[in-house]
Amino acid sequence: MSDVAYFTKEGLEKLKEELHYLKTEGRKKISAAIAEARDKGDLSENAEYDAAKEAQGLHETKIAQLGNILASARLIDESKLDTSKVLALSIVTIKNIKNGASMTYQLVSENEADMKTGKISVKSPIAKGLLGKSVGDVIAIDVPAGKMEFEVLEISR
Repeated sequence: MSDVAYFTKEGLEKLKEELHYLKTEGRKKISAAIAEARDKGDLSENAEYDAAKEAQGLHETKIAQLGNILASARLIDESKLDTSKVLALSIVTIKNIKNGASMTYQLVSENEADMKTGKISVKSPIAKGLLGKSVGDVIAIDVPAGKMEFEVLEISR
């Protein structure tokens, strides 16, 4: 059994929608591709058929993976979370001590992480360094570029 993954309501809904799509439309598309390749003749020398069957295997693997994630998924009730410390689902504004740049991130599960929208995985180096910290704390975090110092400016939900 895999680790428990915590999700926001929107993240869990997105995961359920993706699984539903893969089980319905996705399977129909794969089936059509296999049928089309099968109609092209001898299956023993049909690279298109082999590729379609391989795609089907990868598709079913993805469905199984999403099913496992959903089986261990837990919805977090954001209204009951403490805002005095950085926790999963916290929206944290931090300041880079060296250059003064401020950044705002939401700490989410690995499956919901999306840098474009400011959502970082709780397993990322920055998030790991922030977990449990309070407003005003200054922390040094090891990131791929080296050690960086940040100050926690604000914590919200």
